[in-house]
Amino acid sequence: MVMNSTLRYLLKKIFKMIFTIWVVTTLIFVLIRLMPSNPVDRYIEEQMIIYGIGYEEATLRAQSLFSMELDEPILTQYISFLKDVVHLDFGQSLLSPGVDVMSIIAARLPWTLFTVGLGLLSSFIIGIVLGTLMAFKRDKWYEPLVSGFASFLSAIPDFLIAIFLLLIFGVFTFGTGHTIIPITSLRGNYSMFVTPGWNMVFIKDVLLHGLLPILTYMFSQLGIWILLMKGSTTSTLNTDYVTIAKVRGLKSSTILTNYIGRNAMLPIVTEFAMRLGFIIGGSLIIEQLFVYQGIGLELLNATNGRDYPLMQGIFLIMTSAIVLCNFLAEVLYVVLDPRIKLQGGRKANG
Repeated sequence: MVMNSTLRYLLKKIFKMIFTIWVVTTLIFVLIRLMPSNPVDRYIEEQMIIYGIGYEEATLRAQSLFSMELDEPILTQYISFLKDVVHLDFGQSLLSPGVDVMSIIAARLPWTLFTVGLGLLSSFIIGIVLGTLMAFKRDKWYEPLVSGFASFLSAIPDFLIAIFLLLIFGVFTFGTGHTIIPITSLRGNYSMFVTPGWNMVFIKDVLLHGLLPILTYMFSQLGIWILLMKGSTTSTLNTDYVTIAKVRGLKSSTILTNYIGRNAMLPIVTEFAMRLGFIIGGSLIIEQLFVYQGIGLELLNATNGRDYPLMQGIFLIMTSAIVLCNFLAEVLYVVLDPRIKLQGGRKANG
């Protein structure tokens, strides 16, 4: 019975995830074709004007580049588009002729995941530790300072934090005559003179280049985790089962891990998974400020250059990441609190 309830719950969520991705894919297909400046027609015109080729040859190039038959009915094009998306085929980039969009995404996305993932994970660990301590130390003099600092951080946009870090580490010299980090030489993901590979020189260089983006993501999320964990832990401390555990004389560590921590983490884990998806989309401004060559900077360049196949692929990958993270959040929530799927099963049976 429990297995059937779990399977039914997971299948329902998987269907919802696939349906959402399909809807977004369809919207991308429609919006591209509703744009006043059709990317296909624009490409044909540029080929004819810049390179002086005929309309037929320009059309053939566009058909090959966009992986679509321009003269076919819209429904036929849509079906062909869906088939290509299933195979992760988004055509070739306009800015880099002959280069597949998917290869560009595969080259840039890991760098964004590296900085975003490390920054978010660091803020999550530090935030839940500080939030839990502030809930237990509500009567201490430093609790309002930490909570006030967390509120301050959560209210500042991430790009302002990035600018502040640029000033601190890359502009101000503090009387020493040189900056803390040579920011002007940290453009890109790693230095040209290092050899990529699992060697200490390369790893240190990668961490140095990604330091400021990682710190930006960390500080932009740190205040939220502190406040969420403090509020969640405080509400859990006042529950009956915690009071009973204290009366039974259980150790404080046992109460913290088995009674307080597990229940206080329920909303936090969900929020973490959802923020992982959305913060990838917010990497556009951060990577532009630090000239960090991730998926956000690639999207910005594609937008400025009207590289519609690349834009289409990146938007779809980002949307899929958000939907997948939401799905993982719901699954993790069920793992931490199995009552959710059981309640869902009773409602379904009722």
